[in-house]
Amino acid sequence: MLRVLGRRASTSHQWRNPVSLLQKCQFCIGVLPDGVDRQSPSFSQNSAIMNDYISQLKSHVQKVLGGGGAESVRRNRSRNKLLPRERIDRLLDPGSSFLELSQLAGHELYEEPLPSAGIITGIGPVHGRLCMFVANDPTVKGGTYYPITVKKHLRAQEIAAQCKLPCIYLVDSGGAYLPKQADVFPDRDNFGRIFYNEAQMFLYCWGAYIPAMADESVMVKGNGTIFLAGPPLVKAATGEEVSAEDLGGATVHCKTSGVSDYFAQDELHGLAIGRNIIKNFHMAGKLGIVNELQNIIPEFKEPVYDVKELRSIAPADHKQSFDIRSVIARIVDGSEFDEFKKLYGTTLVTGFARIFGQPVGIIGNNGILFNESALKGAHFIEICTQRNIPLVFLQNITGFMVGSRSEANGIAKSGAKMVMAVSCAKVPKITIIVGGSFGAGNYAMCGRAYSPNFMFLWPNARISVMGGAQAAGVLSQIERGNKKKQGIQWPKEEEEAFKAKVVEAYEKEGSSYYSTARLWDDGIIDPADTRKIIGLCISATTTNHAPEDTKYGVFRM
Repeated sequence: MLRVLGRRASTSHQWRNPVSLLQKCQFCIGVLPDGVDRQSPSFSQNSAIMNDYISQLKSHVQKVLGGGGAESVRRNRSRNKLLPRERIDRLLDPGSSFLELSQLAGHELYEEPLPSAGIITGIGPVHGRLCMFVANDPTVKGGTYYPITVKKHLRAQEIAAQCKLPCIYLVDSGGAYLPKQADVFPDRDNFGRIFYNEAQMFLYCWGAYIPAMADESVMVKGNGTIFLAGPPLVKAATGEEVSAEDLGGATVHCKTSGVSDYFAQDELHGLAIGRNIIKNFHMAGKLGIVNELQNIIPEFKEPVYDVKELRSIAPADHKQSFDIRSVIARIVDGSEFDEFKKLYGTTLVTGFARIFGQPVGIIGNNGILFNESALKGAHFIEICTQRNIPLVFLQNITGFMVGSRSEANGIAKSGAKMVMAVSCAKVPKITIIVGGSFGAGNYAMCGRAYSPNFMFLWPNARISVMGGAQAAGVLSQIERGNKKKQGIQWPKEEEEAFKAKVVEAYEKEGSSYYSTARLWDDGIIDPADTRKIIGLCISATTTNHAPEDTKYGVFRM
């Protein structure tokens, strides 16, 4: 407990001037006496010499601040790219300080100049959280890695690991400097060690392994590219001719491959996304109550949109689709939602928000689950468990995509990843069924069998292994096959009556009231109360809750 001590009152006039008293008594009580002779020749001489040293230092620093030279800087700007220190400045909190490390690394180390070893590292705050920055300087040898570049990068990682600082990588690099590959590539503390360390740290990457291994990564349209081998090497190895953008641009990796999570229109947009990523860090479970207090904001904004409109959003006919974002916008603080992997696996909506000041990760359905959707869901859940962020599932799901193409693409394997992530997540989980909840989609979206801390249904909710019409179709095929084996002709009227009976049973058993009567959930709620109920549930699950480490089984690749 913190105790604030009051100021002790003076008991005697002789204590009112402690300096004169110390001088008079010629001894120190807590304050060192000043033994410097400011009038001596050595004092002036030392000052003059030191001023020369400082002037020389400032000259060297000013030189490295120019990067690879005026021509390289001009070429960089012609591509609408910021310089690395400018990128860092736009990520840092306004008015804050930045401690740049090893500014003169590489000074006169090689025959050719290598300002700051071609990489800028340092510590500064983003949304009040100290972060380690690692930014390649593309104006210095194309941002390639010399041996000293690797060493400086590894030192930054070492400091970040010791101080438990999140790492922000601003990647603009051509990889290893090939003429010095023998000193860059093969040994333990060479280039590969960067990725080894990265696998064990908390990272945000903006920028082929560094962004691919980061917790979250941003790519800038037209500028950012990621590939294991660039167009020249691809042509030499395979004969294929392809542009850098088509090979590994932002569109490829944000929409198709899923390597990157956020698509930025330009650098400033990308840096703004980067600040949001750091804002959404929530490490309370790992770093203790101080961080808990930092992450929960007592003052919060109500949603921009009327929560009562939730009663009108979900259609009564489950065949009609609606955008789950319209629900999210009416339950989160200020209707602010930082969406994760927006362009990838688009039938699953994932992202960070706050509800009554508490950080939450939200997973909502916008259609059937495909391979990409399931992988995206598993990735997002891993991030939330790593940061001890409660999960809110908004279910409106018909299940996983089926068919020969989906099976060949590994839908069972992808779905299993998401199911495992949900099963093993040791964070508070709250499930709201806002529409349908069918089949294995119920499992992947944290249905009752996956032990959500709370699970509620809207009155329109339906829950069953599949829809009534689908069940009727499956069962009628089986029945028709059995009759055919017996040589019995099944009249059309009897088949329709059979199907109608199945549909009627599924309609009855899939009702929200059928579910709640059997305690398959924790109650049917007014959609307009969803925000308040989630807020109360989060409070109940996080108060006096000792965070647990999440341990997963084997994610089959």
